[in-house]
Amino acid sequence: MESQVTQPGSASHSMLKGGRSNRRAFKDKAAQISVTIGGTMVFVALLLIFFYLLYVIKPIFDSADVTPVKSVSYQHADVPTLMVGAEEQNEVMYRVSVHGQVDFYTVADGSLLSSFTPTLPAGVTVTSAAVAVPSEQRFALGLSNGQVIVAGLEFGLTYPNNKRLITPKLRYPAGETPITVDETGSAIHKLTFTYSSDKMSFAYQDESGVWRLTRLEGQENMMTEEVEWVSTTSQIQDAPKKVSHELMTPDQRQLMLQTGNKIFVYDIRDTDSLDLLQVIDVERAKAQVNNVALLAGASSLLVSYDTGIVAQYFQVNGEKGRLYQEIRQFDDLPPISSITSEFYRKSFATVSPEGELTLLYTTSHRELFDAKFDLKNPGKMGFTPRSNGIVVEADKKLHIFSVENSHPEVSWSAMWDKVWYEGYPEPKYVWQSTSGSDDFEAKLSLMPLAYGTMKAAFYAMLFAVPLSVAGAIYTAYFMSPKVRGFVKPTIEIMEALPTVILGFLAGLWLAPLIEEHLPGILILLILLPTSILTSAYGWSRLPGKWKQRLPEVYQELMLIPVVCFVGWFSFAVSPIIEVALFDGNTRQFITNELGITFDQRNALVVGIAMGFAVIPTIFSIAEDAIFSVPRHLSNGSLALGATPWQTLTRVVLLTASPGIFSAIMMGLGRAVGETMIVLMATGNTAIMEWSVFEGMRTLAANIAVEMPESAIGSSHYRVLFLAAFVLFIFTFFFNTIAEVVRQRLRERYSSL
Repeated sequence: MESQVTQPGSASHSMLKGGRSNRRAFKDKAAQISVTIGGTMVFVALLLIFFYLLYVIKPIFDSADVTPVKSVSYQHADVPTLMVGAEEQNEVMYRVSVHGQVDFYTVADGSLLSSFTPTLPAGVTVTSAAVAVPSEQRFALGLSNGQVIVAGLEFGLTYPNNKRLITPKLRYPAGETPITVDETGSAIHKLTFTYSSDKMSFAYQDESGVWRLTRLEGQENMMTEEVEWVSTTSQIQDAPKKVSHELMTPDQRQLMLQTGNKIFVYDIRDTDSLDLLQVIDVERAKAQVNNVALLAGASSLLVSYDTGIVAQYFQVNGEKGRLYQEIRQFDDLPPISSITSEFYRKSFATVSPEGELTLLYTTSHRELFDAKFDLKNPGKMGFTPRSNGIVVEADKKLHIFSVENSHPEVSWSAMWDKVWYEGYPEPKYVWQSTSGSDDFEAKLSLMPLAYGTMKAAFYAMLFAVPLSVAGAIYTAYFMSPKVRGFVKPTIEIMEALPTVILGFLAGLWLAPLIEEHLPGILILLILLPTSILTSAYGWSRLPGKWKQRLPEVYQELMLIPVVCFVGWFSFAVSPIIEVALFDGNTRQFITNELGITFDQRNALVVGIAMGFAVIPTIFSIAEDAIFSVPRHLSNGSLALGATPWQTLTRVVLLTASPGIFSAIMMGLGRAVGETMIVLMATGNTAIMEWSVFEGMRTLAANIAVEMPESAIGSSHYRVLFLAAFVLFIFTFFFNTIAEVVRQRLRERYSSL
């Protein structure tokens, strides 16, 4: 029997071999795990971004929430109510009766905090009462002797012993002494008014049924420095006798009298010439007008009907001037008993005789809330100053509700459909997020931004794709290896160039250059590719012995003189063409004769600048794809008798098509998400025009500009996140399509 003896040398060799194998297996496994973890973390990061964007965006689509807080029984229930409301902390409610009695109640325990009654002259009674716009918390009492008392509510805030103390009181902006409005002493009926520090206007109906307007203008006495009021009274001609509702705009320009299904609108700017501007026909079949109110800002008129319809009217420029026109209406509402609007936003609320409370917003055309509460026989209602509460009078009680309504101005239709904004002649797509006025309505349409994004990407790709793909084909397939080794790295280095530099050059150098030499630029865009193709064709037709005189390495350099000459020639003839065809001013010709707006920083500038930023990306990926096509495929095609061009178009490009398509999609993604070039090379105007001579505003640029100035948690802030979400979905969608197409192209042409 032979014994098996292991040689020492062979044993050590086997152990060494086994150790190397184990280490290699360990490294492979570690690499596999690392790649898997890395890929998983990338996927998780994308999911986290996706859900965080949804988390920030979701609140803008949430409905409003209204919650009952307290019900308080009020005094003097036998006297009708003029107005109700609360101070901005929602801690004190008030009720004003038509006789001027003002009662303040604490919300915490429902107790009567204080009560005030304006002092009337002896033997004088209140014959009418009027309320100013909600934000002023002011009312006026018309008296039987032709006088008027103007009073307002004031809430003093102090902190004795570090505790907040709210002290309500009445204030008299025009003084406690009644103001004489009717010099004849006729009783004041159907009063409506507007007060400002230097001007007061009172419209009323006297005892004989005649409508009059009295205006008091304050003039400061130079000697005493006291304000002296100068009164002017005029009769309103042809005013209806039976008026159900009367309104005056806070700017003291218009007076509205509603009778039946007609609203008479008067121009009251000049007391010497009170003109009837318009008679608005608000008639609807089987419906009667039961309330008329001004929306916040007093530019819109709300008309409610007993059938549960609310219509919005505002002035629109037309052939006959600015006239009121129905803009939108809210249908399918419960029968309306009372209506009120917010202080500063375009929200309003209605309540039905059965106690159904509804919140709506005009601009977004959105119903925010609708629920039925225990509100028997509802009467007056009013919002609190911060719009976070609403007070409703019902069943001889004051009911205060907490309101959560943070983003009423946002809706899907307001962002993606045309919206008719106040003062606009027609519905439009508008992005205008900031304003200095209180009565501003946010215009948060994303359509101009999405449109601008597509426009910028389109012109950039129109410029970049032909150059980059054609350059990649020539570099990978025709160019000599020596020259390719220089050209390819040079172009790839361009990708590292900061886009802020490209934007800087585009805005400060390229834009003025294009404006000054526009004919030359247009000629250059035509002549340059034409001259290159012509030169290439001419070179191909030269005899072989002539071609051999120029070394193969330097054949590509022959185009440099051609390109330089064409560039010089285009700019040289530009002034001549401008004088001959465009009267020496191309920009003026385009604007006046063609009716096309010309912006110095326009889509042409953006297309060229952003095209240069995109070219390295597309070129590098496409060139690698073409160069990676196996040589045996092209050699085999040539050996079978195909020409180089046939080999290129039917073998090389088809095989490389997945990579070329991926390169173009990568370039498109880069163009869509570009920020700095668009910011610096265009006017950032959110318009929807495809003209190459006008600018645009993109989603990415808008986020970069407005995110620092947006208030955290505001509608503006969340809509900007929605814009980012749209970009995210856009890139994800196109990348998915690109991957699907790439896989199918690979499957189809992999067998070549």
